Amino acid sequence: HVQLVESGGGLVQAGGSLRLSCAASGRLSGLKDMAWYRQRPGKQRELVAGITKYHRTNYADFVKGRFTISRDNAVNTVYLQMNSLKPEDTADYYCHANLEIATIERTSSYDYWGQGTQVTVSS
Repeated sequence: HVQLVESGGGLVQAGGSLRLSCAASGRLSGLKDMAWYRQRPGKQRELVAGITKYHRTNYADFVKGRFTISRDNAVNTVYLQMNSLKPEDTADYYCHANLEIATIERTSSYDYWGQGTQVTVSS
């Protein structure tokens, strides 16, 4: 079983910064990709940024140049540095992790989600 615990959300003025953290714990031997998603009020959950085990990153167009995703494999933690925040960045932010468990018979993929952390950007 894997647990993801996010922290770092809060209220910030437009133009400000926040840093989100997500610590993974449990059986993590097959931990691969990690990512941040967000869900704005009345909208579907959307990918914000992702990072592979080998630190290859990808970003949604709406955060390019403003947000930076990183991870520390030694402590199984992924971060999201958010700069130049806008009111439209207001959302619940969720951490996601993908694990692959390989046996002789098959390789199985598992997805885990954190409980979410709220980010509110005031204008």
